[in-house]
Amino acid sequence: MSVQSLHGITLESLLTRLVEHYGWEGLGRRIAINCFQKDPSIKSSLKFLRRTPWAREQVEALYLETRFTN
Repeated sequence: MSVQSLHGITLESLLTRLVEHYGWEGLGRRIAINCFQKDPSIKSSLKFLRRTPWAREQVEALYLETRFTN
């Protein structure tokens, strides 16, 4: 998959799917940012990711690398 594969997928749905797959703890181990490790929530993570391009790129890359079972 490429970044073009993300066209039409909202950041919220992408993040929600990653959390469902890895859980917050697993996501925090894969991408070491505080919004995943300390009192995580979708709302606070979205706020951070929208303001922080490098973190968003890491989340998008993990999404593209992940083989979801469903």
